[in-house]
This record gives sequence, C-alpha cells and structure tokens, in this order.
Amino acid sequence: MNRVDVDQVLGQMRAMAAQAQNKPAQSNDTQGPGFGDLLKNSINKVNDVQSQAGAMAKAFETGQGEVDLSQVMVQLQKANVSFQAMVQVRNKLVDAYKDIMSMPL
Repeated sequence: MNRVDVDQVLGQMRAMAAQAQNKPAQSNDTQGPGFGDLLKNSINKVNDVQSQAGAMAKAFETGQGEVDLSQVMVQLQKANVSFQAMVQVRNKLVDAYKDIMSMPL
C-alpha cells in the first residue's frame, strides 16, 4: 500500500509558498523537484492507488487470495479520494491559467 508522507508534503507546500513570496525556503535541500515533477509524481501515485484498488477488487471477485471485502472497500475509497483530490487540483490549475491569460499586458 502506498502511504503519503504528510510531513514531506507540508514541507513541499511551505517551500512553494516561500518561493511564491520570493523568500528563501527553510529546507536543507536547495534544489528540490520542480512543480512539473511534483505534479507528475502525484498523478503516478494516484494511478498506482487506482491500479491496486482494481487488482484487489478483481481478486475478491474471483475468490483469489485472502482478500476481505472491508479491505477492498477501503482501497476503493482511497482510490476515489485521491482521484477526487487530483481533479480538484486540476480545476484550480485551469482556473489559475484562465486568470493569468485574462490579465492585460
């Protein structure tokens, strides 16, 4: 099961907020992953969670392995929540892009 490291995500968010305010980040590493890399990694993690949920559901349906219904339901909910979060991030990015494009030069 993939597990998101909350402290790492919060550190990345603080570093991005500091960059947006032109302040130096309070992190030890001076050259971290770029926004595109973070977005790509997040999408890949969502894909992995959905693949695992699909595999568990299929294993439960076919009776393979020792898979409980509760485990399948939890994994499917994790996949749903991660996908919905990714959709909300995409919506915010599209809104930000529209705002930037509508700014006068």
